[in-house]
Amino acid sequence: MNIGTKLSLECLPNTRDLGGMKTADGRMIRRGRLLRSGHLFFASRADLQWLKNAVDTVVDFRTEQERAEKPDPAIDGVTYRHLPAFTSLAAGVSRDAASNEAAFAMVSKDPALARRYMIRTYVGLVTDPFSLSQYGTFLRVLLAPHSKAVLWHCTAGKDRAGMASVITEELLGVPRADIMADYLKSNEYLRAEVQELHRIIFGGQEQAMDDATRQAADYLFGAHEAFLDAAYRSIDERFGSFERFAAEELGLGAAQQEQLKALYLE
Repeated sequence: MNIGTKLSLECLPNTRDLGGMKTADGRMIRRGRLLRSGHLFFASRADLQWLKNAVDTVVDFRTEQERAEKPDPAIDGVTYRHLPAFTSLAAGVSRDAASNEAAFAMVSKDPALARRYMIRTYVGLVTDPFSLSQYGTFLRVLLAPHSKAVLWHCTAGKDRAGMASVITEELLGVPRADIMADYLKSNEYLRAEVQELHRIIFGGQEQAMDDATRQAADYLFGAHEAFLDAAYRSIDERFGSFERFAAEELGLGAAQQEQLKALYLE
């Protein structure tokens, strides 16, 4: 399967290397250069040593509230860039205490509402001027000189960091079907974390959740093809191609797109 490689870290279950993913023109993303992750707060001592050796830049897409509750550990030699993908908290996406309460209120209603909410959130990531500005800055971080890997993360690593991964993989030429498969892998890698989140939100009574509430929770805390499809549909309808979207909305013209490929493909 043409997806990123899960890294064998002790306490960071959704940390992956995009390296090894093949592009439509037969090239491959360089290993050890582009890493995606969930937050780093629970990194073990061994994880931190690995990150120190492997990473020179960390891009954090979380809100200030999330960062205050679970700050990234300081790692010698690593530059930190804070690029919040949203201007405010978002139930089911940001994972601070207030957003968890909002998520509980939402899943107490109906799954259709949760699904529509997440679809709107994903469309917002590729249409909201603030979000687009942040992703444009992220791409310019990738274009800067690096001696080691760039790692980007949000809290879970599936939505905001997931969209950063989608954008990067698209611009490097990874086939869309493989991008979708890579995106959906978060459901497997985050299974234990989501179960713990259910336990916290539902006060240990997850087994008492009815089918509707369980489905709503799955929409809020899972990766779903419909979410990414909605973002793609919005881009395709407005721009016709991902390259034009990147040029007009992310500020990455054709020459810079080629530069990105030169840096990260082999």
